[in-house]
Amino acid sequence: MVVETLYSGISRGTESLVFNDAIPESEYQRMRCPFQEGEFPWPVKYGYANVGRVLEGPAELRNRAVFSLFPHQTCFRIPSSAVTPLPERLPPERAVLAANMETAVNALWDAAPRLGDRIAVIGCGVVGSLVAWLASRVPGTRVLAVDPNTKRESVLRGLGVRCQPQPDARDDYDLVIHASGHPDGLQTALEMAGVEGRIVEMSWFGDQAVSLNLGGAFHSRRLSLISSQVGRVSPIQAPRWSYGDRMALALRLLQADELDHLINSECTFDQLPQRMPEITADTTDILCHRVTY
Repeated sequence: MVVETLYSGISRGTESLVFNDAIPESEYQRMRCPFQEGEFPWPVKYGYANVGRVLEGPAELRNRAVFSLFPHQTCFRIPSSAVTPLPERLPPERAVLAANMETAVNALWDAAPRLGDRIAVIGCGVVGSLVAWLASRVPGTRVLAVDPNTKRESVLRGLGVRCQPQPDARDDYDLVIHASGHPDGLQTALEMAGVEGRIVEMSWFGDQAVSLNLGGAFHSRRLSLISSQVGRVSPIQAPRWSYGDRMALALRLLQADELDHLINSECTFDQLPQRMPEITADTTDILCHRVTY
C-alpha cells in the first residue's frame, strides 16, 4: 500500500542518540527501527512515529489516517499489516505521540502499579510525562513527577499530575519509575523507594557508563530494579497481547485532549535538517517535536 505522510514525530531520547552518534556498536542490530534504511553509524534513515493517509491499498483503509513505525519521509510503500488505523476521535496531529504512548503502556505493564500505590516518576520528557499521566489514572494512587526543569511543571499540571523540581524527601514510595536518561536520576530513584519497593528503569544510556551506590539501604530494603524496554511486549501481557494490540491501545489512550500539552515544537519537513541540532540538544525545552508535511 502507499501512504502519504501528514505528520511525523521526533522521539527525542532515541533519535538524539542516533543523531549524535552515541549508539554503541554492540547495539547496532538491536537499535534498528522497523523500516530503517542504511547501517549505523551513518548514513541511516531513522524514525518511528509516522501519521499518514492511505493513497493506495485495501478498500477499507483507502483515505484513512493511519499510524506506522516508518521514518520521516513524504510518501512510502508499506505492508498493510504494518499500519494501524487511527480511532475516529484521535486528531492525526496528536497521533505522533503513539510510539511514546506505546512505550509508556509497556512500562506500566512492567511496573504493575497497584490500587493506592505511592508512585514517583523521575524525568518528565514525553515518555515520563505519559507514564505519570497513566499512573495517576489508577484509582487511589499518589503520583509525584520530578524534573529539575521547572518549565515541565505547567505541562504536568495540564495533565493533572503534581510535579516539582526536586524529590519531596520521602522514602516510602511503592513504585519509582526512572525516565530521565541521567544516571543521577536512577540513584535518586533508589533513595526514594520504600521497603520492598520497585524501581523501573526506562532510560537507555547508549554508550554512557552508569555508576550506582548499591550500598546503604539497597539490600536492607530489598529493593527490586526492573528494566523496561518497548522492543518486547511485557512478559506479564505477552501471552495474550500482540504488538498490534498494544499499538491499538496506545492510539485509543491518545484520544484524551490534554495530551496536546506534550507537543510544544513544530517545523516543516524541509526545515528539519536545520532544526535537528536544536531538537536533540541536552539543553532544549522541547518535549515532542512535530514535523508537518
